[in-house]
Amino acid sequence: MNDRMTVAVYGATGHTGSFVVAELKRRGLGVVRIGRDAARLRQSSAGDSTPWRVADIDDPEQLDAALHGTNAVINCAGPFLDTALPIVDAALRAKIPYLDVTAEQPALQALIEQRDTSARAAGVTLIPAAAFYGGLADLLVTAVADKDKPLDRVDIAIGLDSWHPTRGTRLTGERNRARRLIQAEGRLAPVPQPAPEGVWSFPTPLGNVDVMMLPFTEVLTVSRHLRVDTVESWLALSALRDIRDPNTPPPRPDDEQGRSAQQFVVDVVIVQSGTTRRVTATGRDIYAVSAPIVVEATERLLSGKAAPGGGVASLGEIFDARDFLAALDTVTVSFGAVSSPILTRRDEHEQQ
Repeated sequence: MNDRMTVAVYGATGHTGSFVVAELKRRGLGVVRIGRDAARLRQSSAGDSTPWRVADIDDPEQLDAALHGTNAVINCAGPFLDTALPIVDAALRAKIPYLDVTAEQPALQALIEQRDTSARAAGVTLIPAAAFYGGLADLLVTAVADKDKPLDRVDIAIGLDSWHPTRGTRLTGERNRARRLIQAEGRLAPVPQPAPEGVWSFPTPLGNVDVMMLPFTEVLTVSRHLRVDTVESWLALSALRDIRDPNTPPPRPDDEQGRSAQQFVVDVVIVQSGTTRRVTATGRDIYAVSAPIVVEATERLLSGKAAPGGGVASLGEIFDARDFLAALDTVTVSFGAVSSPILTRRDEHEQQ
């Protein structure tokens, strides 16, 4: 398959895009690097012989030419509020799968509301949020849930020992001002204001960490295909302070792969049919780990290891979640029981 398949990467010179290109090459897939800046693409070619093409996000003809001859496209260029729909339209015209790494709820909602029907009619699969945010939590939830029965609630907590944001993350934060959504009583609902805070008991080495309700795309990916009453998502407050601080520097390479030293834990607790289950993923560098997730999804799509049909889908919906997680050699997943409360909301904690 790898000798015949070529994947286009839009935003290939960006921080995450560079990891995605490297992962595709590591697996032997063909790569076409696409971006808006010819100078940056040319400069990046010093150590990369894969072909590159320039395409402005507002120029359909350039996008069509850039995707010509490719078998799938991965969009790594945020803000996805600006890039997702134009690239999806080009993928639909080319009749190739589209994947991205968005953490932006409004971008994912726009794809669902505005492109799902046309993608289903065309038989083209669109997988937004196939990354650390959105995709990883969706896989974890699906791995422990009985998909044939409704879920009472899902709690997702993201523990980071630090968060050094990329330029793209900062631009997205400035662009994305929409009210974030959780799932409540089976429907999407705005996060209460002020946003609830609490203490989450992560596994070692993080332990008890102050958290705030701050959902990303995982709420939408999970509720998209699972019948669940409540989905709430929490982020370590220290990481939130890092990205809100304009003086926090961007990530710095700390190993031969270019990964930073950042450590993450994604902790998921579900309640279903009176049973509580827990599954935890640990690893390093939320940007770097997105590459094997989105590339694994791409490779599975191209090799036919997905549920049939087109339209907007999430990872747990169309792939075997446990098998997918087992294939991620940069993520360690553990399954366990819950013997004591994992989350203590701040108002509950202060009353004790």
